[in-house]
Amino acid sequence: MTDQIKQRIVSGMRPTGNLHLGNYEGALKNWIRLQDSGDYECFFFIADLHALTSDYADTSAIKQNTIDMVSDWLAAGLDPERSTIFVQSAIAEHSELHLILSAVTPLGWLERSPTYKEQRENITAKDINNYAFLGYPVLQAADIILYKASFVPVGKDQASHIELTREIVRRFNNFFGEVFPEPQALHTEVLTLPGTDGRKMSKSYGNAIYLIDSAEVVREKARQMITDRTRIKRTDPGHPENCDVCQMHRFFLTTEIADQFDDDCRHARIGCVDRKRALADAIIEKYGAIAERSHQLRDNPDEVIAILKRGSERARQEAQITMAEVRRAIKMDWA
Repeated sequence: MTDQIKQRIVSGMRPTGNLHLGNYEGALKNWIRLQDSGDYECFFFIADLHALTSDYADTSAIKQNTIDMVSDWLAAGLDPERSTIFVQSAIAEHSELHLILSAVTPLGWLERSPTYKEQRENITAKDINNYAFLGYPVLQAADIILYKASFVPVGKDQASHIELTREIVRRFNNFFGEVFPEPQALHTEVLTLPGTDGRKMSKSYGNAIYLIDSAEVVREKARQMITDRTRIKRTDPGHPENCDVCQMHRFFLTTEIADQFDDDCRHARIGCVDRKRALADAIIEKYGAIAERSHQLRDNPDEVIAILKRGSERARQEAQITMAEVRRAIKMDWA
């Protein structure tokens, strides 16, 4: 009996450095779950070419950010023996396929992208009036189909990105034959955590709690978080349903224990400071081991780099097979 061929998953992150709790709960935790299920062949990559679309004026931080981010990946549970972990720019075939796909992708598809319009309006600190930013979805499509992914894990709010990839695949196949399968969006639960200022946790807002934060830093950041604005005094009844700290704390507790904490808040048996301390304790308990392991990896960057080189070599072998097929399909196979 032969082993069943596993369906392939491909996903990546831009190298932004330290991951915060929202990054872990929104994406990385799902990657680890998919890897651990044993049902898929997983490819996870550092999208450093994508970083160039907005950070081209200063690329000095990209390599260190990559090492830091992958240290968090490994510390959290991504296993280079069970997942292929690689650097996008180390695989020249990403750029080659991107160029070929750009020839068959209508300009209007890119200009109509909701994400493109939104980011053009909201990103003001950097000059993004370049071709690379407009063509971002084409490179994203190349990233996915180069490995003939069956699924791409995304939140439902990102489903339009995968649909554009599917449209590009259909157009390419229409011209050159059935080379690529159409990848499917694998919708995953995406938890949005509040930051210390009440907005969505984000590095750009400066409101994030990071996986590598020490216990002291976590306690200080939890102390800064916003609680029930209507509760003025310790003896006032609380409204946990309107409190960021209470809502975030529930995530780390069983329903029974969370309900008891909420009841204590409502009846002023505990104060906001007590709830912040309890939240900090829960964060430290859940992520403390990840922080310790990530610091160890950062202290040994050669270990991280070696893992990336091995993963990139595995990915390159798959990419070369695909590109040989693509070159034959477009009648440009000169080798």
